[in-house]
Amino acid sequence: MASSKTKKKPKLKTVSNNESIPSVETLQKLYREMLLIRRFEEKAGQLYGMGLIGGFCHLYIGQEAVVTGISSVQEPQDTVVTSYRDHAHMLACGMDPKGIMAELTGRIDGYSRGKGGSMHMFSKAENFFGGHGIVGAGTAIGAGLGFSHKYKEDGGVAVAYMGDGASNQGQVAEVYNMAALWDLPVLFVIENNQYGMGTSVKRSSAGQLYKRGEGYGIPGEQVDGMDVFAVQKTAKQALDYVRSGNGPYILEVMTYRYRGHSMSDPAKYRTKEEVANMKEERDPITALKGLMQDVGVDEAEIKAIDKEIKDIVNEAAVFAQESPEPDAHELWTDVLVEVQE
Repeated sequence: MASSKTKKKPKLKTVSNNESIPSVETLQKLYREMLLIRRFEEKAGQLYGMGLIGGFCHLYIGQEAVVTGISSVQEPQDTVVTSYRDHAHMLACGMDPKGIMAELTGRIDGYSRGKGGSMHMFSKAENFFGGHGIVGAGTAIGAGLGFSHKYKEDGGVAVAYMGDGASNQGQVAEVYNMAALWDLPVLFVIENNQYGMGTSVKRSSAGQLYKRGEGYGIPGEQVDGMDVFAVQKTAKQALDYVRSGNGPYILEVMTYRYRGHSMSDPAKYRTKEEVANMKEERDPITALKGLMQDVGVDEAEIKAIDKEIKDIVNEAAVFAQESPEPDAHELWTDVLVEVQE
């Protein structure tokens, strides 16, 4: 006898609530960017399993709508800083997948010349100021970047990402205080994927995270991070608020990671059913693909995008493995800066 249970097709709540549907070009652009992040992370996971990536490696699979939605409404002068789950943010900033993958594999053509690895890559050209391994450190650096924007009067906003676990760090409260005191143009983004390492946010964090700034006069908002259009709309409003000289803003984005905290995490603190349900009912990429089909995008066009992204990621993996390892003298570079008196 056939089961009466049918799988729910992921839906974008924003669009289903009668929001205007974006153009086909916009849908394809967002789909391409989210798919690039997912396929890149999947390939990174494969290379890690093959022993070609060492050290720590934290994947972003499941959270693609967050950084894609926010970056799509930023201005060119804006700066970005995040924590160690950072490959997606680099891709969203426009950094070359080849350079990112080369850094992951510790090669000379990587963004940090093979010395930074997964957690410590930078690109001044793309206004990306790291990946940082210290939990919550990106918020303090984000405040510094915000101070720079204000000092230079360049109209930029510093977008500082953190996880739900990092939001409990003491320095985050200190940064909220300073950012509010000096009216710094900083958008604090809490990527709440519901688990700080292996601990559920329900067991570790009292209250609602986006309200943590209320004592300092910082407004905040919570948004569905599995809906790229909801993220996009809310982020645009938040960035406009900050850019208008109103000081900092806190955006808590409710999302979900499909993999463990890092590649070494077996993720036994969640049931298989919980993860499966999120993939089947809330996956942001599947939902966007469904919307594209609903508005008449041909299946051949979608497959062409899929192939394009697959080729980009495969080329990045080949490039990374063919890039030489750094020479021993690289240990002494970028350590000290000599200043002429």
